[in-house]
Amino acid sequence: MRKSTSLLLALTAAVSCTTLAVSAQAGGPQGGWHGGHGHSQFMALSKLNLTDAQRASIKQIMQTSFAQNKTQRQALHQQREAFEAMTPDQVGYQAAAASLATAEAAATQQRVQQQATIRAQVYAVLTSAQKAQYATLKAQQQARKAQWEQFKAANPVSNTAPTSSAQ
Repeated sequence: MRKSTSLLLALTAAVSCTTLAVSAQAGGPQGGWHGGHGHSQFMALSKLNLTDAQRASIKQIMQTSFAQNKTQRQALHQQREAFEAMTPDQVGYQAAAASLATAEAAATQQRVQQQATIRAQVYAVLTSAQKAQYATLKAQQQARKAQWEQFKAANPVSNTAPTSSAQ
């Protein structure tokens, strides 16, 4: 039991790192699946009683995906750093901004497609019973999210600081 828990934690960490790395490719805090919620979707896998073979297969899918895009992530990172090092009055600043915007857009498109591929590959590893359980877990998560949204709507946070009436 302890070994499978450790393996599951390692798998979850690997998934998290992959998700973060893919998110970093997009260059923003809202990267990842559906605004950064991809991690929670993979967390459901920990509740599906995966076999060792399934865990190994999913881990291989993640590692392969991460390795395939490492060069592109590094190139985009270097382009982003080069642009950040420029000052707005430098010759070529606007051209560099346009080039970076194009590269970021292409990276975002690739990230979304890659994540869809990863999901499909991982989903194919699951048994029909696990797929049904996953659907149930996903529905429960969506219900919790809806409850949270209702709570936030009913209890708005005030953005104004308390004012002092002492004059």
